[in-house]
Amino acid sequence: MNRLKDATSPYLLQHADNPVHWFPWGDDAFEEARRRDVPILLSVGYSACHWCHVMAHESFEDAATARLMNDLFVSVKVDREERPDVDAVYMEATQAMTGQGGWPMTVFMTPSGEPFYCGTYFPRPHFQQLLQAVSQTWRDRRDEVLAQGQKIVGALTGTIGLGGGAVPSEEVPAVAVRGLTEGYDRTYGGFGTAPKFPPSMVLEFLLRHAARGGEGLEMADATLVAMARGGMYDQLGGGFARYSVDAAWVVPHFEKMLYDNALLARVYAHWWRLTGAEEGRRIALETCDWMLGDLRTAQGGLASALDADSETPEGRHEEGAYYVWTPGQLTEVLGADDGAYAVELFEVTGTFEHGTSVLQLPRPPQDRERYARVRAALLAARARRVPPGRDDKVVAAWNGLAIAALAECG
Repeated sequence: MNRLKDATSPYLLQHADNPVHWFPWGDDAFEEARRRDVPILLSVGYSACHWCHVMAHESFEDAATARLMNDLFVSVKVDREERPDVDAVYMEATQAMTGQGGWPMTVFMTPSGEPFYCGTYFPRPHFQQLLQAVSQTWRDRRDEVLAQGQKIVGALTGTIGLGGGAVPSEEVPAVAVRGLTEGYDRTYGGFGTAPKFPPSMVLEFLLRHAARGGEGLEMADATLVAMARGGMYDQLGGGFARYSVDAAWVVPHFEKMLYDNALLARVYAHWWRLTGAEEGRRIALETCDWMLGDLRTAQGGLASALDADSETPEGRHEEGAYYVWTPGQLTEVLGADDGAYAVELFEVTGTFEHGTSVLQLPRPPQDRERYARVRAALLAARARRVPPGRDDKVVAAWNGLAIAALAECG
């Protein structure tokens, strides 16, 4: 029996009709696992997560996969935004075991809650094989599984520590900047390789360090410009997607999260305050406008996220469908002259799937009046598309970040 029908989380309710016998997180699940003497399969995600949807469609809605899960495990579904405490513990275990993390997070653990095998997204054939292999290992090599779980718990417990109360010396920030320089992408901005997440707190540090006469401002400048002009920023409606799947900030992972945008609005405002960069002012204000326009709930709070997927005119749910364009669609909305202008302005060159493109703004427009007219027309046309789903859960911490951003930008 699926026990999610009475949940309040939008993410859990997305799974309430699965053939999987989901439990919400709680004592009942652990008691059932002990009664049946089977492991717990913990699946953690959130409502706007594209790969969570993919795994749900492939595996959790599939009768054969659900039967394996029901027969071999007690399955627990967690919304990482509703239970960040649970997510944090098992994400640390996942990162420790695999070297990376992400959602959906898939954790196999003992009925006492000790993780012994972790991962993220698994395609259905691999997932089915994994279910059977884990179950067989639990039956035939139980001592090894229990020892592995205890070893992981011990290792993670040993890593927890608190910083001292002393103020860092002048050398500490300088050492940090040198470390960041080693991982800095001098071609595209940002740090490391694909996928690239917006490094909000790193940029805050660099701006504050520069304000005190330190080095590193050029890294912040280039990264802020690259993110603002790439496809990760919504060039029509404002606001940032969660991350870029490529190193050049061209193609985003399309979900838009409140906390990312709250942090980035502040960063761009601080950039403008420090350097006078007009682009920083524009992005900060547009991001605030987007938060208030698209995330404000009837009760006055701000919702958590917009989904990555949305419905196409043919009725399919596809990632990015709400945001991408073809040259023909631009011409249909704008006419031949403005359509050709928009193709060049927004670099519509087939950067996404099926000949579509994510809009970019690689160069500031020279004709501001024409740009504003074209942007308004495209935004109005996009509003007639089926919008992505919204997670209306109001997370207090994320609203706190947004309040701070709105206050500072105001």
